[in-house]
Amino acid sequence: MKKILVVVDMQNDFISGSLGSDEAEDIVDKVAEKIKSYDKENIYLTRDTHTEDYLGTNEGKHLPVIHCVKESKGWQINKKIEEASEGAVIVDKPTFGSIELANMIKEKCNKDAVEIEIVGVCTDICVISNALILKAFMPEVKICVDSSCCAGVTPESHNMAIETMKMCQIDVI
Repeated sequence: MKKILVVVDMQNDFISGSLGSDEAEDIVDKVAEKIKSYDKENIYLTRDTHTEDYLGTNEGKHLPVIHCVKESKGWQINKKIEEASEGAVIVDKPTFGSIELANMIKEKCNKDAVEIEIVGVCTDICVISNALILKAFMPEVKICVDSSCCAGVTPESHNMAIETMKMCQIDVI
């Protein structure tokens, strides 16, 4: 059984930048250690990717904080995470969840039995979005989220997202 790790949006803007938090900074070392326990060919990193016109987008109108503009320092993956995951697949995504990521992993599932573990930020936006998309694409695949390696916008919204994922048959460790 192949074990796949999905590392969601561990980028500078979500850790120490425009949308950063103490909780996000606190998980960096744990996420880096978890990455080291997986085979590199089974690690997928997502990278939230926006353009200069972000504030004119639907998301920008609801979250008017410029972040993760392609090629900016904030868009870059955190240095510790980047070093730990060298050689992993990176999937740029223009919104919360990635259909491209789900397709890539589903294709891999068609060849081998897999389990998927998800970590990263923000639990209550991009982690939950990707977890639910993966579950919808592969309802029989075991998907789990390591809540100790996730951080939400707030601790309360993190906890609500964890409970929602449990209700959707995503294991939480």
